[in-house]
Amino acid sequence: MAPISFLIACLLAFTLEIFFSPPVSSSAALLSNSKYSSSMKDLIKLGEGCVNHPEDVSVVVRNGALYTATRDGWVKYFILQNETLVNWKHIDSNTFLGITTTKEEASDGSLYFTVSSKKYTPAEYYKDLVEGKPHGQLLKYDPELEETIVLHEGFYFANGVALSKDEKFVVVCESWKFRCRRYWLKGPRQGRLESFIEHLPGGPDNINLAPDGSFWVALIKMNQTGVRAIQSCPDKWKLLQAYPELINLLIPLGNDAGARIVKVDTHGKIIMDFNDPNATYISFVTSAVEFEDNLYMASIQSKFVGKLPLNTPEAELAPKATI
Repeated sequence: MAPISFLIACLLAFTLEIFFSPPVSSSAALLSNSKYSSSMKDLIKLGEGCVNHPEDVSVVVRNGALYTATRDGWVKYFILQNETLVNWKHIDSNTFLGITTTKEEASDGSLYFTVSSKKYTPAEYYKDLVEGKPHGQLLKYDPELEETIVLHEGFYFANGVALSKDEKFVVVCESWKFRCRRYWLKGPRQGRLESFIEHLPGGPDNINLAPDGSFWVALIKMNQTGVRAIQSCPDKWKLLQAYPELINLLIPLGNDAGARIVKVDTHGKIIMDFNDPNATYISFVTSAVEFEDNLYMASIQSKFVGKLPLNTPEAELAPKATI
C-alpha cells in the first residue's frame, strides 16, 4: 500500500485539478444554466410512486403505449390516451436497464446494440471510468444467419445506440469521452466510424431517434476535468481504494446530478436543449423519447416517468442552442 502521505498528496492534486483547472471546452463542463437552454418547469410526473427508478422508455406507436423498464424487474406501460399505468411483465432482475420494441429494429430485422465494457460488469462501471480504456463494442444481430457479429470495437464505455431514419448509419454514445460517433452501414463510407458530435455538455447515456430524423440524447452530469485527472494518476487504484467517494466528484448523485437532454440533428448539431441543473423537477435522466409533441423521460433516481410538452413557449426557445 502506498504511504498515506503520498495518497494525500494525490488526493490534493486530484481535487485541485477538478476545481481549478479549466475544462477542455465550455460545453464539456458540468451541466449549468445557459441562455441557450430551456428549463423543465413544465414537466409532468406520470405514475409517481408506482414506477421504481426507470432507466429507459420506448413507445409502441400502433398501440399508443409508453413502455418502461424499472429497477425492480418490471416492464410497465402507460396507455398514453388516458395515462393509465399497467404492470405488464416481471423479470427476476435488479439490473434491468434498457428496453426497445421490435418496431425500432432495422427493416430487415437486424438489431444493433452495444456492450459498454468487455472487461467490467455494469456494477463496475466506475472501474471502467477510472481506467479510461476503450473496452466497448458495437454489435449486430443478423436474423437470417441467426448470429451476432461485432461491427466495431474500441469505444470508451459504449452506451446508447440509435439507427438513423434512412438506416444508413447508427449513432453510438461514448459516455467517458463526452461524444457520439457514427458508424456507416450503407453507402460509400460503409464500415467507417466517424465523429458525430464532440464535447457534449455531459456524458451521453441513451439515444433515441426523433420523428423528424434527429436524435434525443440524455446526458449524465460529469466532470471532464476530474475524469481526465484520475485517469492520468499513476496510483489511481490505490487512491480510489483509499477514497472511494471520489467517484461522487466525477458523477454526482441526488439533487447534485441535475438533468439535461439535447436534440441533435443528422449533421451533429444541437438544435434543442433542456436543462434542469439543480434537479428541481427531475434528476439523472438516462433516456428520452418523443411522441406526439411530448418528450418522455426515464430517470434511475426518480419514481416516475417525466412528460415534457414540446409545444410550450418555453420549449420554443430551445432551438437556439448550439455548441
